[in-house]
Amino acid sequence: MKNLAKKLSLPTILFVAMACSDANPRDSSAENVKSNDYSMQNAPSKTDTGKVVKTDAEWKKELSPESYDVTRHQGTEPAYHNKYWDNHEAGTYYCICCHEKLFTSDKKFDSGTGWPSFWAPVSDKAIVVHSDNSYGMSRDEVACARCNAHLGHVFDDGPAPTHLRYCMNSASMVFEKAK
Repeated sequence: MKNLAKKLSLPTILFVAMACSDANPRDSSAENVKSNDYSMQNAPSKTDTGKVVKTDAEWKKELSPESYDVTRHQGTEPAYHNKYWDNHEAGTYYCICCHEKLFTSDKKFDSGTGWPSFWAPVSDKAIVVHSDNSYGMSRDEVACARCNAHLGHVFDDGPAPTHLRYCMNSASMVFEKAK
């Protein structure tokens, strides 16, 4: 391996490193993500937009064991045995880790999966999408753009107008009723 590295030029090594990085073409940049056209998209955030970075010990101290496992270690809560799968109240869902506004109840639908499902986030800037090839499957993981908390996965079998199903974990969100 050392001999190979010596034979490659610096630009080639940089190119290979960038190609193998965690960068995903389905990130939240404007040119790569479909716009979710509705009134909440440009609503002011309840929190600032700076990134939230904490140590694993800090997250573990601040979160319940279930929320810590789901958000920081890509866990999944049981279907039909979670807080928001059957919530029909009007309001907003925020990231449990950093309070970033993620989803609103007017975009929630009953997917029959046992997890809260939405057909669009409040803004494409609120989430990021990464490839997830764990458990022998190829899925698209949804994470909070502000703190990188694992939220769930997005699938292309949702209702119109987006035909997307953001299948989220209740343990990754906190719900606030509309006033």
